Amino acid sequence: MQDLAGLGYKDKTVVVTGGSSGMGAAAASILGKLGARVHIVDLNEPTVPCVNYYQTDISVPEDVARTVAALSTIGPIHHLFNCAGVPPTLGALKCMQINYIGNRQLTEGLIPAIPRGGSIAIISSDAGLGWQKDLPQKLEFLKIKDPVVARQWCEEKPEFLRDGYTSSKEMILVWVQHDCIALGREHGIRINTIGPCPTGTAFIPQMETALDDDYFAKFPYPLLGRMATAEEQAWPLILLNCPLNNVVTGGVLWTDQGFVPGLFTGSLDAASLMNKEAPKK
Repeated sequence: MQDLAGLGYKDKTVVVTGGSSGMGAAAASILGKLGARVHIVDLNEPTVPCVNYYQTDISVPEDVARTVAALSTIGPIHHLFNCAGVPPTLGALKCMQINYIGNRQLTEGLIPAIPRGGSIAIISSDAGLGWQKDLPQKLEFLKIKDPVVARQWCEEKPEFLRDGYTSSKEMILVWVQHDCIALGREHGIRINTIGPCPTGTAFIPQMETALDDDYFAKFPYPLLGRMATAEEQAWPLILLNCPLNNVVTGGVLWTDQGFVPGLFTGSLDAASLMNKEAPKK
């Protein structure tokens, strides 16, 4: 790897959730090569070198609280990377608990350990592109900080929870864009997110059981003509979270080869992806 010391990660302490596989493992590996002291939080033991590993079920509030307590003793945490995420095949509620509720609990628990100038980066998805729909209800949910109460709220509102995946990714986008103001004013901390397209990780075979067999084959990849790799998604996350971006907070970086911008502007037609015949022009 070329000399990238200017990114500012050398000798910095970073925490990566979901660092045992996929984009999280790729990010942890790159950060280690950039000279960071990497701490990994995951249910499964990582193969990527790290200073320490914290076995954690992010869907269990008690587990998250224990890990927050342990991480709070390691000194300043300069950069947090929330890469933990699961598909809806594990169940809608479990998906919401990990992708949004648990990641948020861990993040907010670590705020006192993150110094001014620190940063938080989270993986959302282009599945969250409809985050503005029913925004008042999402803001109502956002007010709930207690993970147990948040779970109960979702259990009572299955129409909001839906598959658990789309709604959790939408909530990440709302959370980042809303809470960036308070985090900046009160703590001097930045928070941003990326929105990937389908990426070649172990996540894809699991998702294929919930979608049409040819969904990912039909998905438009206008930039690369193929799925991105985990490393190709990890780099934008790392660049977004680095100190060089010290004026960027509340940002949503679509790392989806132009999919969301194409839908918003009409230069891409999603009809074929949804198994609907595109209207004739």
